[in-house]
Amino acid sequence: MTNIEDKDWSRSEGDSWDIVSSVGFTALGVAAARAVENAQPDPLVRDEYAEHFVRAAGEPHLIGLLDNPDAQALNPTTAFRQIGLRSRFFDEFFVNATKSGCTQAVILAAGLDVRAHRLPWPEGTKVFELDQPKVLEFKDRVLAEQGATPTSDRREVIVDLRDDWPAALLAAGFDPEAPTAWSAEGLIVYLPSAAQDLLFERVVALSAPGSQVAVEATRGRPDIAKWGEVQKKYADDSHPMSKVDISSLFYDEERADVAEWFAARGWTVHGAHALELAAAYGIDIPDLPQDVVELIEQGNYLTAALPR
Repeated sequence: MTNIEDKDWSRSEGDSWDIVSSVGFTALGVAAARAVENAQPDPLVRDEYAEHFVRAAGEPHLIGLLDNPDAQALNPTTAFRQIGLRSRFFDEFFVNATKSGCTQAVILAAGLDVRAHRLPWPEGTKVFELDQPKVLEFKDRVLAEQGATPTSDRREVIVDLRDDWPAALLAAGFDPEAPTAWSAEGLIVYLPSAAQDLLFERVVALSAPGSQVAVEATRGRPDIAKWGEVQKKYADDSHPMSKVDISSLFYDEERADVAEWFAARGWTVHGAHALELAAAYGIDIPDLPQDVVELIEQGNYLTAALPR
């Protein structure tokens, strides 16, 4: 069994991955965290498929996390149920966006997200899932094995977000004249700064009035070095995600503040960090070390809406 520390986390231009390597491994790790959250007595997210993804991938470290869920609660970097809070934030975003008139949704870098199957979409809502081929192929196989049926008009778009994804999205039936709900969850730190700007420029160009976007971002430049220090400080053998080398996996570059970027283009923006989300959801968070709290407060779960 390859140790987490021995995996190659380095990034390069045009790199790709499957579900147990590089960025794909983090998608699988998020699925493991959702599976642990799903088993809580008061889950923030219900995802019956997450555990099936992890076990189907056969990644022993993450299967170990499923079999020892206390590791999630005992590690200070995950004890605040970050993935559960994040998942509920994006779930509620899509539910509210479709209620307000968005008739299609675009999930950028969908990974093992199964909202197309588990959210109560209005009839006829198109949900476009964009990601790399090996990730979507694995996802489709597991969903088929589980007999999963989407609750939406689900449409896969196999594409690298560094390529011409708008053309692929349009070819899949996207309507640029219809209000759209967009999401960028767990994505932008994996993009170079210029790619982040291009991504959001394309989102704006394809957005009709009434469109909305939800983004997991940071307030200002993310402090990747500090994240790495805190991660190593609390790393332990029982929690595999604490040993992922984020300093190699993330792009540590000066980048535009996402909230300011959308606000400057006329979008109405609201944001909150994870502890503020927990308070809004009535979730008690255990006392956390100050260095962990400081990193959490750098985060920004934001929504932006383009007025009609």
